[in-house]
Amino acid sequence: MVKRDNAVDLVGLLSIEGQDLAATWVSEVQASLGGRISTAELDRELRELYEALVEALRQGATGVHSEEMSEVRALLTELSRNRARQGFSPTETAISVFALKRVLEPVLQDGSAAEIRAYLQLGRILDGLGLFTIETFTQTREEIITAQAEQLLELSTPVVRLWDGVIAVPLVGTLDSARTQVVMEKLLQALVDTGSEQAIIDITGVPAVDTQVAQHLLKTIVAARLMGAECTVSGISPQIAQTIVALGIEFGDIVTKASLADALKLALSRSGVDVVAHEGAQR
Repeated sequence: MVKRDNAVDLVGLLSIEGQDLAATWVSEVQASLGGRISTAELDRELRELYEALVEALRQGATGVHSEEMSEVRALLTELSRNRARQGFSPTETAISVFALKRVLEPVLQDGSAAEIRAYLQLGRILDGLGLFTIETFTQTREEIITAQAEQLLELSTPVVRLWDGVIAVPLVGTLDSARTQVVMEKLLQALVDTGSEQAIIDITGVPAVDTQVAQHLLKTIVAARLMGAECTVSGISPQIAQTIVALGIEFGDIVTKASLADALKLALSRSGVDVVAHEGAQR
């Protein structure tokens, strides 16, 4: 913990007359980032941070989470979030803080014992700020990954309008509880938006179905029925069929078809559309 009477020593360490330590700090960080951030942007970020740090120490800041450090934390949060969005690594982000310690080292070559003590105290504060930066960076990166996963989940679960009153959800890839929940939500919403009375869930591209996924699909079909729509499941492969039988999953009166074409033909006939097979398609 930094004592109040040491605040002057810490501020003095960062305010050496005739030396622009902030400029040296910017140069040090710029070199480590390989020029991937413009000098003007980096200069603005680090000078604001430098001034906020000096002011916090002048006010007697005792640690990273002290009230006097609120502005410093806010600036570091912004910096960390920007680095995460720009694709930098945690190390490249934390170096923006830790580099200040290296900048101060030449100042201490002929330093007094008081200056060395101040440097060590400031080093502990900078270590804490560096850890704070990494934590914020990690949190932001996790938020970005989660958002991207949700977007991919939405894109991988399209609802297609095949005909007036007929919609389909073609599923490809592995199904898990999260994705089947999205299937249910998007299918039910599409039934409302389009006023459809027939829905097809096509699992031709799904390699495997377990008990939990099957239960989610069954719940989806029941929910669709409660909204006045009939569901047909198409594309059940021999492997999935064997799994369903082995697991003892009962589809009850739910209609299943081998292909999407067969399911569409059934849905159209239910909708009162006369389906006539083209002579060439039968060959």
